[in-house]
Amino acid sequence: MSRKPPTGDFDDAGLEVSEPKTWAAGMPGVTAALRHSYEQMGVRRTALTLLRVNQKDGFDCPGCAWPEGDRRHVAEFCENGAKAVAEEATTRRVTREFFARHTVAELAEKSDHWLGQQGRLTEPMLKRAGSEHYEPVSWDEAFGLLAAELNALDSPDEAVFYTSGRTSNEAAFAYQLFVRAFGTNNLPDCSNMCHESSGSALSETIGIGKGTVLLDDFDRADLIFVVGQNPGTNHPRMLAALERAKKKGARIVAVNPLPEAGLMRFKNPQRPSGITGQGSVLADRFLQIRLNGDLALFQALNRMLLESDAPGAVDRAFIDAHTHGFEAFEKHVLALDWDDVLEATGLTRGEIAAALDDVLRAERIIVCWAMGLTQHRNSVPTIREIVNFLLLRGNIGRPGAGVCPVRGHSNVQGDRTMGIWERPKPEFLDALAAEFRFEPPREHGVDTVEAIRAMRDGRAKVFLGMGGNFVRATPDSAVTEAALRNCRLTAHVSTKLNRSHAETGELALILPTLGRTERDEQESGPQFVSVEDSMGMVHASRGRLAPASPRLLSEVSIVCRLAKAALPGSGIDWDAMERDYDVIRDHISRVVPGFDRYNERIREPGGFTLPNPPRDERRFPTATGRANLTVNELEVLRVPEGRLLLQTVRSHDQYNTTVYGLDDRYRGVKAGRRVVFVNPADLSRLGLEDGAMVDLVSEWKDGVERRAPSFRAVAYPTAPGCAAAYFPETNVLVPLDSTAEVSNTPTSKSVVVRLEPARP
Repeated sequence: MSRKPPTGDFDDAGLEVSEPKTWAAGMPGVTAALRHSYEQMGVRRTALTLLRVNQKDGFDCPGCAWPEGDRRHVAEFCENGAKAVAEEATTRRVTREFFARHTVAELAEKSDHWLGQQGRLTEPMLKRAGSEHYEPVSWDEAFGLLAAELNALDSPDEAVFYTSGRTSNEAAFAYQLFVRAFGTNNLPDCSNMCHESSGSALSETIGIGKGTVLLDDFDRADLIFVVGQNPGTNHPRMLAALERAKKKGARIVAVNPLPEAGLMRFKNPQRPSGITGQGSVLADRFLQIRLNGDLALFQALNRMLLESDAPGAVDRAFIDAHTHGFEAFEKHVLALDWDDVLEATGLTRGEIAAALDDVLRAERIIVCWAMGLTQHRNSVPTIREIVNFLLLRGNIGRPGAGVCPVRGHSNVQGDRTMGIWERPKPEFLDALAAEFRFEPPREHGVDTVEAIRAMRDGRAKVFLGMGGNFVRATPDSAVTEAALRNCRLTAHVSTKLNRSHAETGELALILPTLGRTERDEQESGPQFVSVEDSMGMVHASRGRLAPASPRLLSEVSIVCRLAKAALPGSGIDWDAMERDYDVIRDHISRVVPGFDRYNERIREPGGFTLPNPPRDERRFPTATGRANLTVNELEVLRVPEGRLLLQTVRSHDQYNTTVYGLDDRYRGVKAGRRVVFVNPADLSRLGLEDGAMVDLVSEWKDGVERRAPSFRAVAYPTAPGCAAAYFPETNVLVPLDSTAEVSNTPTSKSVVVRLEPARP
């Protein structure tokens, strides 16, 4: 049987810190996965559920978006995938009695871990105006109330419709259709805060906002860069792909301010040697770069390639045939200042030259990256420079080579493909108009940062979140919380309790939904949904467990019933879409490119691959009709004396904003989260002892003090001048107005902070 949820909240009194690990997974990973699963699900339910994760006839893991490929293990999941499944398939329940015992104000004081550990939501709940409690409400009343509030707005643009990355293709398509039929493009999503910089840079340079590699390309690569990424915690199954690549002769270069255990040595738990042996060394080279130094690194490599007399250092035939802008790019890079490069990167010229040797020996190169690259002011220029680096040697559209942005949540890429975007392309809106015979709004909507501003300033009055934990996923926590409280109505489609349910508008709704693991029965029979992984593979997901409560609705049902209530004369057959998801997929096949014969192809084991012109044809659908080499100005981020550059990171016991536990095994942290990792030399320079209690105070040009109190300073081998601490606890330090150029993504990876002795 599952243990009961915790009745009391935790503090960091039991925090323990030990030496960080130098390898990942192995038997400890297996043990941790099973322990967490047994606690949440019990033994029998664990076995029945985990053996269906990521199988061709099973359900897609609700964690990361790393692809499965054709070679699937019977246990096709990682430690954090098991935790994600256990959190959803838990036997713990949040009932009406729970809400009767706890006021909204009490819930706001609880930790993210405590809230998540209470279990699955079981029925719709409403906080009425002036009330201190949520109370049960019927689905009809909930939809009626939400529809009435939406239709009472002076403009559809006074509503914000947020989406998280776990929403299925079918639900996402229906959701954006409802929102646009309602009359707005206010469709911010979690991409705005993670890989928006990737999409912006790639769309401009290669004509498609996605990566250009498939999983098989890792088996063909000669050299793989892993930049600003911790796959051991955030995408653990990626380690197996890197291990296979190593066995086939690839070299791996890790570029990161923090040494990460998963990139040092990997003990693959799916093999006996991974349990009893020494495992596989993954990174052949570790470039411990200073935060925000990646643009300088790749510009330096590009200059050295241009200056090299090694045969094939620059693929002139590819450049002449497929690229635009070479002359301006060449002139700019050859003028690069080496002093700026060394200051920005914190590397020596010899370290960069050694990396160049790896590059010159490699014919096929993949560059992978994650949020360590995407959350800086210069993130878009940095990723454009990576594209320059690959284009110089013809490493896009070649097997075993290409760009590989590693997406986070399991269908965050699919949501965007389905039209969840505040800036839709005219072609998509034209297809939507032809299919459903209405004129979609053409004016761009708000992204996540603009949505917070709109709610803060009273320009948006209704917020609806389709999944996710908006309060804890966003920057400038005090501002975001106040913005939601400024709304007339806040509503969240959720599986579990989270902090967003405690920061409410005058009215607040909780709309509980089915999870990926659960059966979805509709009038026409059992349904399945589909998702798109990080490499453009689309496949089916079929839940098997009985729903956590008979009062749950699927995301598709919630969208369709809300649409019927809010748009009674729309002419769109919402009943048909709710009744049979094949109807939605037929619509998608006629609206979204690449989804022809959707219902036929999605039923094939393993699904299908979406077309990718740069990868498939070396065709680049940009404004110039070619891949664009770009000029990217290098601005060295100089931090004032006595300050550090902070990046926010995940612990090993969390995924995105979901905190599974209080340990970070690989970094040596146990039973606590309020730690800040600082280079020992920086601690000495700042006059602090290892273990000192400090407040983190961010500094921004608006002069507003943003303080995260009571963190334990931990001496850690991070890059000098740099520090790291966990989000969402440190989101409070990220100013709402500090965002990336072009993408408007919050700059959570480059926050200037000072450390002050903790206030009593």
